[in-house]
Amino acid sequence: MDRTNVGRTARPAARRTTPSLRERAAEVLWANWTGTSTVPSRRLYPHQWSWDSAFIAIGLRHLSPLRAQLELETLLAAQWGDGRVPHIVFNPSVPPDAYFPGPDFWRSTTAGRPAGAPGAIQTSGIVQPPVHALAVWLVHRADPALSRARSFLARAHPRLAAWHRYLRLRRDQGGAGLVAVIHPWEQGMDNSPCWDAPLSRVTPADPAAYRRADLDHGAPEDRPTDLDYGRYVRLAAAYRDRRYADGTAGLHDKPGDSPSTSADFTSTHAEFVPTQGEFAVEDPSFNALLIASEHALARIEAELGLRDASGVREAGARALTRTLVERLWDPADGLFLCRDLRAGAPVPERGVGGLVPLILPALPAPVATALVRTMCGPHFGLGGPARLVPSYDLTAGAFDPRRYWRGPAWFNTNWLLERGLRLHGERARAEGLRRTLLDVAGESGFAEYVDPYTGRGRGARGFGWSAALALDLLLDDPAGREEEPHRRPAEGPAVAVTRERFGDD
Repeated sequence: MDRTNVGRTARPAARRTTPSLRERAAEVLWANWTGTSTVPSRRLYPHQWSWDSAFIAIGLRHLSPLRAQLELETLLAAQWGDGRVPHIVFNPSVPPDAYFPGPDFWRSTTAGRPAGAPGAIQTSGIVQPPVHALAVWLVHRADPALSRARSFLARAHPRLAAWHRYLRLRRDQGGAGLVAVIHPWEQGMDNSPCWDAPLSRVTPADPAAYRRADLDHGAPEDRPTDLDYGRYVRLAAAYRDRRYADGTAGLHDKPGDSPSTSADFTSTHAEFVPTQGEFAVEDPSFNALLIASEHALARIEAELGLRDASGVREAGARALTRTLVERLWDPADGLFLCRDLRAGAPVPERGVGGLVPLILPALPAPVATALVRTMCGPHFGLGGPARLVPSYDLTAGAFDPRRYWRGPAWFNTNWLLERGLRLHGERARAEGLRRTLLDVAGESGFAEYVDPYTGRGRGARGFGWSAALALDLLLDDPAGREEEPHRRPAEGPAVAVTRERFGDD
């Protein structure tokens, strides 16, 4: 018999208040904060990732505009002299074997010296999609007074201009004006079937020469195969051994050089020298994100009083949109396709990256209409069998609802598509996608990615950009995602959420 309560008056159990989605997302960002930046996942990705930090800053701006600014400033401080923003900035306090490939593999301070890699910060040598100018602009809007007091835009602008210049001038591998990625990790959607054919030419690295740290924290059936991973390692090592040399020469710019001029948009094809790499792909998503950030950079230049530069950049962004359509649009499939530059042909795989150009304001109306039709059709299933837009064609033989980028739905791509739907007048579909994204974020514990049919979480939990973008969808004014790029939005105060944790002190 339990005698502990004999002779005592029973008290009702204390009520526990269930944390709101906003509070839970804020706690994820708090837990992943290192003091100067946010890791995507403490265990699986313990360093700073380039496009992760851009998406994280977009959500973090609702909690602390100061921290959001610091997030982006920390990343841009690791920029190389040639303008590239590396895809990983390594935290020296993290054990070397916590992540592979780590700083000992990339050797940025030695192999990257000819390209201007920083001497005091260790980074990778490849890049990731250029979401950064868009993030900088949205973070500025969250608290314009703070941004102006800290000269946030004025300090970020020359680095962003150098970053875009690097991509436009040094990565035009096809000579048509579009940026080429030279490694699947650069595109961000690492393991997509869109890379299978271009990667098939690459001899994989010897698996005995390295150890995959990702399998310590992720299920093998969720992660890339050993064969694919060996090819990734081989490509990265070959680029490192070329001392990170790109395809054009004589264009060594420093991040502090003067801001953009019309030279940013002039052809440099006469100076074009192809690299010797085995992988070079023009990707619609990477280029669409560059164009979206060009529009954002034009706004930044207008804010800084650089009206002539802003006008030139805006015109260049619209011209690049036309090039994207001419080069990569496939009207028969109703989406954009990757182009394998080594094979000289489109890649006939339907990946979510082919839908991402919907974020572009100058996209021709028939193209935007066709993209929405494809998104809601049998290949991607939005509004039908799929809760969220999958990363790959639901009807294809290579579709896998759980393996990394070969079918699962991701929060960042769906966030981009929600913006694109609103921008092109599809408000009802955008609102439905927004509500489902918020539901799935809460249900999955802010998973890294989810089954597109069920919303069941896969990969890491408490994932940085999943929490951050849920916050943005929850707290941002939807009208701000519909505006044309030349319009200045209303400047409201940042939303105060858990200020005791995210105070701007």
